[in-house]
Amino acid sequence: MGHDSSTHSAGGFRIPVLEWVRDYQKEWLKPDIIAGVTAAAVVLPKALAYATVAGLPVQVGLYTAFLPMVIYAFLGSSRPLSVSTSATIAILAAATLARVVPHGGTADLLRASATLTLLVGAILALAALLRFGFVADFISDPVLTGFKAGVAVVIVLDQLPKLLGIHFPKGSFFHNVLATVMGIPHASVATVVVGAITVGILVAIEHFFPRAPAPLIAVACGIASVSLLGLQFHGVDIVGHVPTGFPSVTMPDLSLVASLGPAAAGIALMSFTETIAAGRAFVESGEPAPQANRELLAIGFANVGGALLGSMPAGGGTTQTAVNRLVGARSQLAELVTAAVTLGTMLLLAPFIGLMPHATLAAVVIVYSIGLIKPSEFRAIVAVRRTEFVWALVAVCGVVLFGTLPGILVAIVVSLLALAHQTSDPPVYVLRRKPGTNVFRPVSAEHPDDEAFPDLLLLRPEGRIFFANATHIGEKIRTLIEQTHPRIVVLHLRAVFDLEYTALKMLTEAEKELRQQGITLWLVGLNPGVLAMVQRSPLGETLGRDRMFFNLDRAVAAWQAQQAPGAVRGSTP
Repeated sequence: MGHDSSTHSAGGFRIPVLEWVRDYQKEWLKPDIIAGVTAAAVVLPKALAYATVAGLPVQVGLYTAFLPMVIYAFLGSSRPLSVSTSATIAILAAATLARVVPHGGTADLLRASATLTLLVGAILALAALLRFGFVADFISDPVLTGFKAGVAVVIVLDQLPKLLGIHFPKGSFFHNVLATVMGIPHASVATVVVGAITVGILVAIEHFFPRAPAPLIAVACGIASVSLLGLQFHGVDIVGHVPTGFPSVTMPDLSLVASLGPAAAGIALMSFTETIAAGRAFVESGEPAPQANRELLAIGFANVGGALLGSMPAGGGTTQTAVNRLVGARSQLAELVTAAVTLGTMLLLAPFIGLMPHATLAAVVIVYSIGLIKPSEFRAIVAVRRTEFVWALVAVCGVVLFGTLPGILVAIVVSLLALAHQTSDPPVYVLRRKPGTNVFRPVSAEHPDDEAFPDLLLLRPEGRIFFANATHIGEKIRTLIEQTHPRIVVLHLRAVFDLEYTALKMLTEAEKELRQQGITLWLVGLNPGVLAMVQRSPLGETLGRDRMFFNLDRAVAAWQAQQAPGAVRGSTP
């Protein structure tokens, strides 16, 4: 194909559309079209529903499923990823808009939403240019599991009043629970029936016909019931007027930038996290894996472009991506087909959307939000590690009790605390030798016959030793020395990939203390970086080449030689 310099943009980013168009195979066309249309049947009803979750007019959901989808298809690196909005993003946007424009009219809300989306896109694009793709890895999987479960609880509680046909001022979590319970006697029977039937339709289709577009069928039934039975005259709230036609350009309100900035950063983080997770989950063998920094750029530009047409914050959705892939999407053309169907809906079907009951949308949101709660993942976490299970529960409580935006911060802080906890208290193993071999392994009740050496204590710390964990490691080593009273302590450092300055200084002081007690310190198996650092320090001068060994075999041989009259010099590293 000649040179491919045209596939690169400024800053070294490839332009993926040229890659997938260049590599496109004609046999992909039919499955891409079918997948795009089918995904639209799932995306559109959910996008409408999530717009109402965010407190925005339903047509904003259509705008969000249009231009962001097109822009991502041109710039994104994942072939099947379907981009609109998600339950998580919607509830985060709702919390933000309710705080910034608590009593604003529709026009104020739309401007604030466009400004928020623009900020989210700008933050994501800037993060891409700064190569911040690694940030997605800072939220651990258990914490993300807990965060999404907490979001599901908040969304369900937020949508229940619409399912019951009751109204009350929103407040804290416990206030909303109490108000919902107190409102049950005043529920609209017709609204409850519509909601219950919609839930039944969704659950039945998902169970018996999993490949059918359940949300589209449920929404169509809701619209038909209003058209045929006049449910709006029996106390069932409907969406009302939805403007037909292409969305007009929405200018952001720059006066809101300061108040929206912190929330936009949180939404940007969740948008990217969900996008990269969905993209990675549906990669097929032979396909390129999504590239974190390119995904940041693609989702960033998708949000910036969408903001100009009044969309809410967007990101990759797991459910719609799963549908896209399972139906047979082979390339980004499927996303362009979904966007084309969305455009057709905006131009032709808006009057029908206006007949949709709010209870129907609430049922769609509740059914799919409950899917964010994954008991199997919680069971898998607790089976492997109880500490991680506690972090997941903390993330759930953070979202439920403090709100979704503070919940993001709780999730990040919990992840970092979990990381700090794991690195602050690394293990220190006592080693013995397997009989008849040169294999040294940690002391275990399963191997009672492993060989120990009188007056020689073999210890193996693991991981990075730095200022935050050096004291813990020192205390563990000191306790083991007090228990065994050795004459020589051997630290096997093969599993220590870094020795930070503070830790090295503490080790130097520990060597001096041990020497005063008549105990000699030997170091074994230093990797090149750690060895060079030790040799440049006072500890290296003190130990010399006689007390640093290449492996445990040589250290034990030197100890055994010392048992004979006269001292033997240690081996060189």
